[in-house]
Amino acid sequence: MRGTTNDARNHSNYRWQVVGMLWLVCFFNYADRQAIYAVFPLLEQEFGFTKLQLGLIGSAFMWVYAGGAPFAGFIADRVKRVHLILGGCIFWSVVTVSTAWCSKFWQFIVVRAAEGLGETFYFPASMSLTADYHGPRTRSRAFALHQSSVYAGTILGSWLGAVMGERYGWRAGFFVFGVAGIVVALILYAFLREPDRGAADRAEGADDVAIGGQHVLATVGAEPLGIADTAAVVFRRPAVLLLMLAFLGANFVATIFLIWTPTFLHDKFGYKIGAAGLNGTLFIHLASALAAPLAGIAADRLAGRFPGGRILVQAAGLLVGAGFVATVGLCSTTPVLIAAMTAFGLCKGCYDSGIFASLFDQVEPRARASAAGIMNTIGWGGGALGPVFVGWTTAAAGKAGEVEAMSRAIAAGGIVYLVCAGLLAGAFLLTRRSSPATTP
Repeated sequence: MRGTTNDARNHSNYRWQVVGMLWLVCFFNYADRQAIYAVFPLLEQEFGFTKLQLGLIGSAFMWVYAGGAPFAGFIADRVKRVHLILGGCIFWSVVTVSTAWCSKFWQFIVVRAAEGLGETFYFPASMSLTADYHGPRTRSRAFALHQSSVYAGTILGSWLGAVMGERYGWRAGFFVFGVAGIVVALILYAFLREPDRGAADRAEGADDVAIGGQHVLATVGAEPLGIADTAAVVFRRPAVLLLMLAFLGANFVATIFLIWTPTFLHDKFGYKIGAAGLNGTLFIHLASALAAPLAGIAADRLAGRFPGGRILVQAAGLLVGAGFVATVGLCSTTPVLIAAMTAFGLCKGCYDSGIFASLFDQVEPRARASAAGIMNTIGWGGGALGPVFVGWTTAAAGKAGEVEAMSRAIAAGGIVYLVCAGLLAGAFLLTRRSSPATTP
């Protein structure tokens, strides 16, 4: 009996160690992709790129990332996810280093596209793997803790990339982040282990698991589904489609902030490049890092009380956050800007805490990586239009009106947030209606 207790304790400790290991990989996933956005003003100065060209450089990553995501998810449901996670980290880190050797517009497009291809395998594989260590009782907390690495990577990727760009040239950050990512991945190969699929759901739910308010068999290590069956599992619930459409809209806004906020602070508020790289990410993403774990705890508790509890937390974040998004774009003083960015970050953290946890409540374990891949395709494919929208709007206004045009384009994200909150409200109602406990 003592051995059983120790085994359970060791497993409980290791499942959180898994979150910590994936946290490190995801940190470089975001630091590598974010570093280039912080040096956009330097690229503009050295190569004469227009705002539209810079927007296309940012979106090249996202379109390939989105286009490869269904394939990545399908593969992750069939092979060892550890190899996709760590092998992918090595690949995209090598591409990050190669970015430093670019000197032409098409070269930047190619390396950003290659980075998107390498990183597209990470989230379907890592979220599926984490869900097999964390069942419904701790899943939101595990995902929210992992999500904090997104914010840390975004902040430090932007800040360090900008600071090194100012002091040593824009190429320096790509060498540092790329080499560090390769080293981390090689070390983690000795510690990260592959779990059985559906193991956590089965451990907590005995013979079945709640999916979308209904109970289905959770078979550990079951054979993967075919393409048609996988599509049927993912799309048979209308709530899944609404979650994915909301993710598209939320990403539309998020990618605008990821790519354009440092430039926005530089052009409108007069920040130096290093300060813009830090402040453009610090307040938003630090606030999100604080809010996401708390929102994850609340989501786990609400999900234990009624179906769709996680979705409700997400919808509240977008609804409240809409006003702060608009304020960031339209304000003209630094104190209001900082306050609005911080408040927006808190609301964003509430939404982010449940992106994949809410989805996995609707999809059985065998198809979760595929579902995450499809969600990334829809979310990032459509979301990639955000940076292009801002770049096109700004370029069309001419030099004299660029700042005002960028301000209005950013503020329009508030409307997008309101639409997404409505989509999540619909997903919540559909999930509640399909639950046996709420069916008349």
